[in-house]
Amino acid sequence: MAKKIIIAGGGTGGHIFPAIAIANALKRKDNTTEILFAGAKGKMEMEKVPQAGYAIKGLDIAGFNRSSLIKNIGLPFKLIKSFLQVRKIVNEFKPDGVIGVGGYSSFPVLRYAQQKRIATFIHEANSFAGKTNILLGKRATRIFTGSDGMEKFFPAEKIRVTGNPVREAIVNSSISREEALLSFGLNPGKKTILVTGGSLGARSINEAIAAHIADFEKSNLQLIWQTGKLFTEQARQLARGKENIWTNDFINRMENAFAAADVVISRSGAMSVAELCVAKQAVIFVPFPFAAEDHQTANADRLAKKQAALVVKDSEAKTVLAAKAMALALNDAEQEQLKSNIAALAVTNADDVIAKEVLEAI
Repeated sequence: MAKKIIIAGGGTGGHIFPAIAIANALKRKDNTTEILFAGAKGKMEMEKVPQAGYAIKGLDIAGFNRSSLIKNIGLPFKLIKSFLQVRKIVNEFKPDGVIGVGGYSSFPVLRYAQQKRIATFIHEANSFAGKTNILLGKRATRIFTGSDGMEKFFPAEKIRVTGNPVREAIVNSSISREEALLSFGLNPGKKTILVTGGSLGARSINEAIAAHIADFEKSNLQLIWQTGKLFTEQARQLARGKENIWTNDFINRMENAFAAADVVISRSGAMSVAELCVAKQAVIFVPFPFAAEDHQTANADRLAKKQAALVVKDSEAKTVLAAKAMALALNDAEQEQLKSNIAALAVTNADDVIAKEVLEAI
């Protein structure tokens, strides 16, 4: 009889793409497995999951808004409604197991599943576990982690250190640098910098690039610039008439962007780090300083200590980042050292390991 699994969570690419990678691995292991996603209405999983070929149920749920307390007035009602929606989804689908990948939509699904004594699994990508996962971890069947040393957050006997699942398209990418650059309409003969603040963008990185936009052209450098939605129009105005810049709010084929780039500027969320290790890229990380427990700084510093990446503080991005990126783009020897060191940290089979453990446990 086919096994049924719900995968819950999302909000950002760092949660969604690993979830899809796990779903694909589950289908590879047993193509009779039925998979249903659950995510937050209005978030990017509602678009990306169907594009990957999976069904998804939307929940009326939102996280706590720290910047505007008045926006949290309706939060208790949304939580109650989401739990009612989860109860309906779980009781109708009747899963054998539920996997939580992070994001606030994972909590009600895993919590209800645990109440129903359904096997639950957590994937914790970061080196500092989120409070929700810590709470859920006490009753979870298994906890998959991106790094070791997680016993301070979870019961040691439940932990499996798997690394973080990376998109299959990135793991198996074979596109050449020339082909990749042509796909962005850029010149294969020029050094190229990929700029990405993640799927939702990064204000400090975008402002740093915008402030020095003319300097890249003067240095004969090209940009592939993923801005996130809030900076899209401003970036397009700056790029108008400049043949050395490709810009958009989102890059659908990140494997092409990685293949095209000589240097990457990126946030240092766990999934960005995992993908860049697999892509063997020369990276400058700009950690988001307000991430929980400042885990992005910890992620970036771990690589910097191994000479596998450079780091620029978020507060210094506007004055330091562009110059550092241009210098690295013009220094082939430093690029090669960084690429060699970061490649040694790559994990390419985390999704298969997780899928195997889940299927065996249920």
